[in-house]
Amino acid sequence: MERNFIERKMRTYLIIVSIFFSILVFRLAYLQLLQNDKFSTLARENRIRLVTITAPRGEVFDRNGVKLVGNQPVYTVSLVNPGRKNIDDVVEKLAAILGEDPGEIQQKIDQQKRSYEPVKIATMIPLDIVTRIEEQRMELPGVEIYVEPLREYPNGNLLTHVMGYVRQINEEQLAANKDKGYKMGDPYGQTGLENTYEQYLRGQDGGRQMEVDSLARPVRDLGIKEPVPGNNLLLTIDYKVQKVAEEALARASQQAIKEGYGEARAGAAVALDVHSGQVLALASYPSYDPVKLAGVLSQKDYNDLFNSPLKPMLNRALLPYAPGSTFKMIVALAALESGLVKAGDTISDPGYFFLGRTFMDWKPGGHGQVDLIRALKVSCDTYFYQVGLKIGIDHIAGMARQFGLDKITGIELPGEDAGVVPDRDTKIEQRLYYLDEKSLAKVKEINQRYNDLLSRTTDENERKSLLSKKSDELREIEWELDWHDYDTIISSIGQGDNHYSALQLANYIAAIANGGTLYKPYIVQKVVDFNGRIIKENKPVVLGQVNVSPQNLAIVRQGMYEVTQPPDGTAYGFFTGFPPVAAKTGTAEVDDHEPHALFVCYAPYDNPDIAIASVLEYAGHGGTIAGPVAEDMLAAHLGLPVPGEPQKNQP
Repeated sequence: MERNFIERKMRTYLIIVSIFFSILVFRLAYLQLLQNDKFSTLARENRIRLVTITAPRGEVFDRNGVKLVGNQPVYTVSLVNPGRKNIDDVVEKLAAILGEDPGEIQQKIDQQKRSYEPVKIATMIPLDIVTRIEEQRMELPGVEIYVEPLREYPNGNLLTHVMGYVRQINEEQLAANKDKGYKMGDPYGQTGLENTYEQYLRGQDGGRQMEVDSLARPVRDLGIKEPVPGNNLLLTIDYKVQKVAEEALARASQQAIKEGYGEARAGAAVALDVHSGQVLALASYPSYDPVKLAGVLSQKDYNDLFNSPLKPMLNRALLPYAPGSTFKMIVALAALESGLVKAGDTISDPGYFFLGRTFMDWKPGGHGQVDLIRALKVSCDTYFYQVGLKIGIDHIAGMARQFGLDKITGIELPGEDAGVVPDRDTKIEQRLYYLDEKSLAKVKEINQRYNDLLSRTTDENERKSLLSKKSDELREIEWELDWHDYDTIISSIGQGDNHYSALQLANYIAAIANGGTLYKPYIVQKVVDFNGRIIKENKPVVLGQVNVSPQNLAIVRQGMYEVTQPPDGTAYGFFTGFPPVAAKTGTAEVDDHEPHALFVCYAPYDNPDIAIASVLEYAGHGGTIAGPVAEDMLAAHLGLPVPGEPQKNQP
């Protein structure tokens, strides 16, 4: 009985053991025969690592071959094989050494999709940090130090707002470029030309196959694929003019502050080739250090860059400002083209103009009898009040649009703002924000209805009748929704809803200088690979031809030339020893602030090749503060001594 029980129990155990043994044999056979390739691959991947060799980005040169942006080798910290069990300890220790948040390091690890790729943790690591990591090597398994190329700026912060900066690719950029071979940790152009020409500037990464031991420590190299450098950019920028522009803006700001304009801490300047649209200089002040943005930002650096009231990250050359009297050439051309005003027509300027209220001229006592050319020379506000009122805002706005002042120029740089040309529709758009929902809907309906009717009529009397009816309906909702005579008056001297960037102003002055051709400004002449082969070449692009007679353009050019002439041109005293220069000063009033200072010019007057616009925020009179910036830039272009530069002691 007992024996039978034992035999049954043994048979049961035998069956169970046989089942487990069969399962084991089956599993071994499955792994050996069917999964051999998979696990062989995993073993090789565990033994052989592919280490990325980052390709250097393309370099950047000015029009004469001066290097503006290059590359330099820097230390980077990466984490290899982050799937190990003690990764949390490694992250904690590494974060303490680097002074980073462990959570941010873990986030970078989690974003790495390819487990065999090193995860780049930090760049631009100073030598003392490298030393600390090496000293604690045994406690930091998988942490590797590499040397990679990083952006180098041989001229400091020169051209920062044009070039932009490079930083590790972020999640949004990675998602948008997922099919272009990017991975977390790769450098990516964030702003400026670095961003616009990212696909040209980035190179093709190389790689090194390395055999590692069980602790992921390198044993030997198995082969290397050399990286291919990115393509180089040859710019239209003239290094000398750009350098002088940035230095002159800083000097002008300091000068304005000395004169009591405490807010005068920012500005911009642009120089264009009048016959092609090539940008010779594009400067914004204040600037920033792009090197800091490539690495780990301290809280102080972050605040200085992104929370400073000076907003150094802004490219002010692309931001619109009230143009002040630099807009008067538009009004002069509109007046001449309308046929309602002739160049020789004169008005008497007592120093003010009265229409319901008094509009003052900038000069107490006025300028006496003035015609169009003299009005430009002495910047007579009273003349332009009356002429603007006589021809009406439609003629003025139409001329401004011909010169492209209502739209972006299309330059390669991101972040360009369109200008604002004053007219009836613009005024309505500017005030829609202040209306309640019911009034807003009614205004939009009125605007749409009358715009449709106006687009279908060519009869001037019918047009005037429609505009009058539209005005009546708008005034019933709110008085300021309608366009009034005083709007035309203030718009005629570049105030009101006039807003244009320094780039737009320079471009419109270039069109006046070259006979009426409006070019698209551009900065990159050529994209060239590391062998010197041209990959891309930009040519001048004509945006349009201004419908203005050569005779009227010549009259306005003469008025601009007179601005620099004695005894009372508003820019008289500038450009001594220069070829003849045509110019216009501007002082634009700003609510609750000191006025902006502006200056535009082109040269030589009789054979122009360069147009310049400069603006200094809250800096007072254009001729006093913005004029010297343009003067210095023009001197650099012409190869003359730069008036504003400190003079070297003579031996």
